[in-house]
Amino acid sequence: MNWLQNAASMRPRDALMAKIRKLFRAEDRDLLIDHWFATAHDGQLPPGDDWRTWLILAGRGFGKTRAGAEWVQFHAMATPRGTPCHIALVGATHDEVRDVMVEGAAGILAVAHPLERPHWEPSKRRLRWSNGVEAKTYSGERPDGLRGGEHSFAWCDEIAKWAYPGATWSNLQLALRQGPAPRVVVTTTPRHGPFLTSLRDQRGTIETRGRTRDNRALPVSFVESMEDIYGGTRLGRQELDGEVLSDLADALWTRATIEACRTPPPDDHHANPPQYEWRRIVVAVDPPAGSSKGAGESGLSAMRGDECGIVAAAIRPAGQIVVLEDASVPGSAPHVWAAAVAACAGKWGADKVVAEANNGGQMVKSVLLAADSSLPVKLVHASRGKAARAEPVAYLYQQGRVKHAGAFLELEDQLCGLTIHGYEGPGRSPDRADALVWAVTELTGKRREFGVRRLG
Repeated sequence: MNWLQNAASMRPRDALMAKIRKLFRAEDRDLLIDHWFATAHDGQLPPGDDWRTWLILAGRGFGKTRAGAEWVQFHAMATPRGTPCHIALVGATHDEVRDVMVEGAAGILAVAHPLERPHWEPSKRRLRWSNGVEAKTYSGERPDGLRGGEHSFAWCDEIAKWAYPGATWSNLQLALRQGPAPRVVVTTTPRHGPFLTSLRDQRGTIETRGRTRDNRALPVSFVESMEDIYGGTRLGRQELDGEVLSDLADALWTRATIEACRTPPPDDHHANPPQYEWRRIVVAVDPPAGSSKGAGESGLSAMRGDECGIVAAAIRPAGQIVVLEDASVPGSAPHVWAAAVAACAGKWGADKVVAEANNGGQMVKSVLLAADSSLPVKLVHASRGKAARAEPVAYLYQQGRVKHAGAFLELEDQLCGLTIHGYEGPGRSPDRADALVWAVTELTGKRREFGVRRLG
C-alpha cells in the first residue's frame, strides 16, 4: 500500500500528519502543526482520501468556516511551485465570500501564517499565494460565473443559502477537473431542501456531522445559554445540533415548492422585464407588535417589537406575482423601521405601502408618514388569523403564480413554519411571512377572500 492508502485508513489527525510529513518542508511542517493541530477538533479535520465532496453539516459555532479555510490553505501550501492549481471559493453572495471566507475572523487571511499568507486583490476577487496558486471568489447568485474555468479544489460555504444551488453546483462540478484528484469542501448549517438532500446522496460524498458544543474553544457560558434558550426546539435542533429536519406536517409551504418558484432577480434584464413593465409594485409592512398610547413620543416608544416585516412585490402584466425583496429589519425604534419602509418603497417605485393596523392603528400610518410624507399608505385590518390568511397565498405558490426573485432565507424559513394549525417556525412571530401575505393579497385584489378588511 502507498502512503495515501495508509492515510485513508487512519484517524483524520493521523492521516493529515502523514500528508504533512510527505508533502511539506520541515519549516512548513512546524508552521502547520503549531498553527492548526493545537486547536482543531477531529470534526474539523478531513477524512481519508476516498472522497470527492466533503460535506461538513454542523451547527453554528462548530468551526466549519475555520475547517474550510484551513483546508484551502493546506492545499495551497502543498502545491509545488509551477504546478497549475486554481481554487474556487463559492458563497451565497460575493459580499459573504469576502466578509466570511476571505477576510473573516476564521477566514483564509486569518488562519494563514504571516509567512504563507496569500495576497488578496478585492477588486479582482482573487487570492494569490507565493507559489503561484490562485483562488477566485464566486457567488451562488450568479451560476454562470463558474463557466469557462478549471479548478483543482473548491470551498463552498453555506450552500443551503444559495439562490441557485443546483445550477451553481452543476457549473462548479463541470469546472472541477484540474489536477489528479479535484475535490470540494462544503461547509453549511443544515436546512432541509431538495438540493441538500441530493448532495448528501451523491456518490463520492463524505459527511461530517457535528453540534455547536463539539467546539470546546467556545465559551461554556455561550453554549449553555444557547442550549437553555433553544435546546429541544426545532430551531435548536437545526442551528445547534446540526440536524437536517424535514418539512413540518401540515405546513402551508414546503421547501420543494419554494425552490420551484425561483426566478432571476429583476436587475438581470436578460431574464426579466424591465421595471416599467410591472403592472403594480407594492411594499407591505407588518409593524412590530406594540400598542398605541396616543400621540407623541410615549406612543411611538411603545410600538416596539422583535421585527418589522417589510416585503416588496410586483405583478406582471400577465398576472404573475414576483417577490422582489425582503427588507425586514430587527426590533428597532419606530423611526428606524419606518425609514426602512420608505427606503424600500423609493427603491422599487411602489405605488402603495400596505400596512397592518391591528397593532397601533392610525399610529402606524403617522409613523410612516413622518418618515416620508409622500408615502401612499393604506391601512388594512386582518379579520382572520395568520394561517387562515396565508392559506390562499400558499395555493398561489402551488399553482406557480408567485415567484421569488432570488433567495430570501429568513422569509422562507418563516413561510415553511406556517401550518394549518398555526406558526411553528423560527422566532415568536412570522413577521416577514405576514408582510408577504399582505403584499400578495394586495396584488391579487381579493381582500375579502383572503380575510382582509381595508381601513383607509
